Amino acid sequence: MTDLIACLSSGEKSWAHVERLVKEEDWSNVFLITNDFGKKNFKTEKNVGFVVVDFKKPVFELIKDIKNGLNGKITDLEVALNLVSGSGKEHMAILSALLKLGVGVRLMAVTKDGIREL
Repeated sequence: MTDLIACLSSGEKSWAHVERLVKEEDWSNVFLITNDFGKKNFKTEKNVGFVVVDFKKPVFELIKDIKNGLNGKITDLEVALNLVSGSGKEHMAILSALLKLGVGVRLMAVTKDGIREL
């Protein structure tokens, strides 16, 4: 399977979606882009890697921090990406960082029929 990259922002309402995405698929690796609050409070049974950033930083600094946090850790030419949690600024920073790392993305979501590519 591929690596999963997901945004895990401060709005805990979307965390259940991210938890199901992590739990219901057999990912090679899971990397959650989050802040200190998310790393401390998000609980899952599976092993996940956290890329901890300060979402209050300007977008160009966020891109750099996310890129540095993921550099050398992605195991394939493409990743599964979920952006249900977070803001537009956070989403743009994650997508930009992934593109700068040279990986393709497949958007993934939890649906009533299970995990699906969009």
